[in-house]
Amino acid sequence: MKIAVVLIGRNEGARLVASLASLSGQGLRVVYVDSGSSDGSVAAARAAGAEVVELDTTTPFTAARARNAGFAALAPDLPDAVQFIDGDCIVVPGWIDRAAAALMAEDRIGLVTGWRSEIHPEASVFNALCDHEWHRPAGEITACGGDMLVRVAAYQDVGGFDGTIIASEDEEVCQRLRKAGWRLVRLAEPMTRHDAAMRTFGQWWRRAVRSGHGFAQVGEMHPGYFARERARVWAYGLALPLLAVAGLFWLPLLAGVLSAYALSYAKTVQGLRSTGMGTRSALHQGLFLSLSKFPNLIGMVTYKLRKWRGDAMQIIEYK
Repeated sequence: MKIAVVLIGRNEGARLVASLASLSGQGLRVVYVDSGSSDGSVAAARAAGAEVVELDTTTPFTAARARNAGFAALAPDLPDAVQFIDGDCIVVPGWIDRAAAALMAEDRIGLVTGWRSEIHPEASVFNALCDHEWHRPAGEITACGGDMLVRVAAYQDVGGFDGTIIASEDEEVCQRLRKAGWRLVRLAEPMTRHDAAMRTFGQWWRRAVRSGHGFAQVGEMHPGYFARERARVWAYGLALPLLAVAGLFWLPLLAGVLSAYALSYAKTVQGLRSTGMGTRSALHQGLFLSLSKFPNLIGMVTYKLRKWRGDAMQIIEYK
């Protein structure tokens, strides 16, 4: 099986250098797609031997647009499969060979992914939140993140990524792949190591806003998807706060709202502990998971306003 790599990035600096280094020596064709970097990323990619595609800066950047541009650059000599990688990730040795073998095992497997983990989960609670987020069961799946080995026939069948989506574009393409009859598989294998480099509350907040934008945009395209996430955001990010304001004039209502938040937090902590997380970490991470409904709401409303106004869907960066 012939494999190529499409690596995307924007101002990833040393993270990109490490990502490129993790791909060297494997005889892979690597295409790096740059979204307007100003930190020397393009020069670093060329120095590492990658082909470089620089996106037109007059069109809004999205990860989906970058991945599509990278795939287009592979023509006319298309491979059998493409490993998509984000520029802040390093590839675990042996992953691509293991993923290719799994992809070849059945003609209707359109995508293979594995386990992503954080390089520095101990650096901040925000990095630790990401590390927990990446831990998902192996087997047949409904969606995955941006690191994935995709069969070219499957990619072409669904028309690639939707370049207008600024967040959760990877999960959106997974929904189209499944609807087209392709199977998606997660191997019980380490795949990539991610460097979130998220050390401030502001970074975490912007990332959560971006997630909310994805909930709304992708959820609108696939109504059954992200339904639970959207419902929880509307409930805990908007409805309950409005009831709390009303509760200032009737204390039993305010007490009920506070009890609802406390119960939700307790369930979140219990869920984290059930995964094997220690009590202290669960209490800490549970707080941010509960708080995330507010920036998620901002992201969802931002999408609705952009669509209503006819504005372009601009990326929301957190680093």
